[in-house]
Amino acid sequence: MHPAFFWGWKRARAEHGGCEAHVGCGPAGRAGHEPGGDGRHGFFGGRVGDEHFGGGGPFGVRRPLRFLAHKLELDEAQTTELARILNDLKTERAQADVDHQRTVTAFADAIERESFDAARAAEGAKIRDDSNARVRDAVVRALERIHALLGKDQRARFAYLVRTGVISM
Repeated sequence: MHPAFFWGWKRARAEHGGCEAHVGCGPAGRAGHEPGGDGRHGFFGGRVGDEHFGGGGPFGVRRPLRFLAHKLELDEAQTTELARILNDLKTERAQADVDHQRTVTAFADAIERESFDAARAAEGAKIRDDSNARVRDAVVRALERIHALLGKDQRARFAYLVRTGVISM
């Protein structure tokens, strides 16, 4: 679906006071939702607000920078540096996706031939290993930079978010 569809849908829901006016909410507009809620629900029924920040993504939340800036109470300088760190990590993960495609192509080439091409398959496996090592190193560097950036209390909150699975690296 086109992203504009979701924007229009969310806007219409907001104008009609939450889910009460929409099909699928059940009696009294609360079926499947927590009792006593204020009627603000996301696209898949999840709460909209500070606790969820719109669902998943490569870092466990859709907007990791905004989420972390809020949860860790970062100042502007910390937020700017964290944006750089997350951007570097995102770039490395994008490169890993490209490497994954190269690996799949190498494996397909190896199996497609009349006789199995072990050298081509080994080349694909080496691409995968190298890519995994680069992502691993990038995550470790990012964690090191984040550790240096945060204060003691902020590090404790960040560690809690990682331990509970709210943020995945």
